[in-house]
Amino acid sequence: MLFPDNIGAQLSIDETSLSNGELYTILTNKAGKGKKGTIIAMIEGVSSNQIIDVIKRIPKKHRATVKEITLDMAGSMNKVVKSCFPNATKVIDRFHVQKLAYDAVQEMRITHRWDAINEETNAIENAKSDKIKYIPKVFPNGDTRKQLLARSRYLLFKSQEKWTEKQKSRAKILFIEYPDIKEAYNLTHSLRMIFSHTKTKGIAYTKLAQWFNDITESGFKSFNTISATIYSHYPEILNFFENRSTNASAESFNAKIKAFRATQRGVTDISFFLFRLAKIYA
Repeated sequence: MLFPDNIGAQLSIDETSLSNGELYTILTNKAGKGKKGTIIAMIEGVSSNQIIDVIKRIPKKHRATVKEITLDMAGSMNKVVKSCFPNATKVIDRFHVQKLAYDAVQEMRITHRWDAINEETNAIENAKSDKIKYIPKVFPNGDTRKQLLARSRYLLFKSQEKWTEKQKSRAKILFIEYPDIKEAYNLTHSLRMIFSHTKTKGIAYTKLAQWFNDITESGFKSFNTISATIYSHYPEILNFFENRSTNASAESFNAKIKAFRATQRGVTDISFFLFRLAKIYA
């Protein structure tokens, strides 16, 4: 689907799934605010060449009016924007950058949890061999080690000021038992603070450079991978600090599509579903 008249100065490009995991690429106009006039293009698949062929049907003079476009770190999206919108500033969504850091912390937590599960399994087997009852260690908040690591998942996504009293108690025990998780959490928090409180691009450049140094000193393998990924998209990430633009409008629009799909109890006729989306949002 292509609606050239809906093009504007600030766009977002993202992907969504309609049914059975089949992906569609959606180009939206932020000025549409998730209502009529929002959809510019909706293309089946995520192949950059296919997407470029469709978007280039929009007259070049119209595409040249696009000043800014937000996207994620997918190479295909970057290629599409570079080819179709040569005058647009590319802005990597800050939340995709932060999610990489969150995923690294969760990876560490999951690794420790598997270690705890294996440790408990071995302890149970040893207790059986010795014909004694196995009693797991229980922390002051009532969690066993395995439960502590499982129940800490959500608190590691949040800032400390948003923790409940129970989460504060759990985090205190977790950070004492696993100092590496505490250090990793602090690294994600410092990255969050850079995006939240830094006002200018120049200062952000300096702070991100310092963050890279902290990552190197930490020695965490998963964070080194993230650091390399961010470094390769450095200019586009720093562009966020010009207008503080994010891909939130695209994510919000994806949520609307999923909610609409839920009211229909799924998508059986994709063509008709797309027709209805076009009538409402294009």
